[in-house]
Amino acid sequence: MSTTAVYHTTVIWKGEHWGHLVMGNGPQMAFSAPPDAQGHPDVFTPEDAFVAAINTCVMMMFIWASERFKLDLVAYECRAEGLKVVQLDRTETFSEVTLWPQITVAANGKETAVIDARIQKALKSARKYSLIANSVQSKIHIEPTVIVL
Repeated sequence: MSTTAVYHTTVIWKGEHWGHLVMGNGPQMAFSAPPDAQGHPDVFTPEDAFVAAINTCVMMMFIWASERFKLDLVAYECRAEGLKVVQLDRTETFSEVTLWPQITVAANGKETAVIDARIQKALKSARKYSLIANSVQSKIHIEPTVIVL
């Protein structure tokens, strides 16, 4: 039997190329289009939200998988980049998103090869079970840097 959950947001136009986002979980913020699309600089954009959604979801699933595979996670930081392609007819898509997680794990006396194998399993599981990553058409690449202490 499958289950469902509903998530919601509300956006309000504030004039020109400004909007206000109210998330169902509580946070609120201003947003705009990016400057290259007649928007404003230094403000949250839908493009930021798209890349951030993938990055944050994969991170949360990696944390879950790290616990499952009994990794002693010390630190996780991930830079993400979305590649936007503009077609001749001016339609736009993100063709790919690349994540560069830097993962630090304590070995706690275990062999580095064992830890590395568990990290790779955790990354594979994080990608497999990421709701957001599974919901987009973009190719998603994960290129980790691993530090075992």
